[in-house]
Amino acid sequence: MNDQSSQAEIKVCVLAAGSSSRFGATKLVKPLHGKPLLQHAVLAAQEASDGPLYLVVGHDQDSVIEAADSLNVKIVINDDYQQGIGTSIAAGVGACRENADAILVLLADQPLITAAHLINMIDTWSGAATEIIATAFDDTLGPPILFPKSAFDSLGELKGDTGAKILLTSGDYIVRSIEFPAAGIDVDTAETLRDLNRD
Repeated sequence: MNDQSSQAEIKVCVLAAGSSSRFGATKLVKPLHGKPLLQHAVLAAQEASDGPLYLVVGHDQDSVIEAADSLNVKIVINDDYQQGIGTSIAAGVGACRENADAILVLLADQPLITAAHLINMIDTWSGAATEIIATAFDDTLGPPILFPKSAFDSLGELKGDTGAKILLTSGDYIVRSIEFPAAGIDVDTAETLRDLNRD
């Protein structure tokens, strides 16, 4: 880590509240290589960060919490999850912003995210209050994304399906990106999960 990021308090927030509508069932509890899908992202995040990890749940929350039961996570309930991902980001940031210098947000249905990528993101962050570190894949920028505390208020006001990408194009931040093609693999359908299990 660089001096700034090593001294900073960086909290990790994993979003796991979605309704899995395209999948047709609660996808995050389905097995991928012998363990629930959500555990892959959570374990990568735990390996990458010494700080507390927050898991935002909503849809079928009892099953999702049970699937994460063996992991050391702080559960955040998003009662408004049906309104979209913005509400989950807002709930997560609201729960973990205290004493945080930055928050690293990732999705529980991104099973190919690695601890090495997350560590690279943390190391790349200069510690500047105006600097965002995003992941580049499929000709776009997206999660995992590291946000400095100056972005917390804006993130906490997100609603509906408006995600955090709006901050990347606002012009208010210096956005640095790290290429990681595997971040483009998210499990939206049962077919995708079957394909991953064959690998």
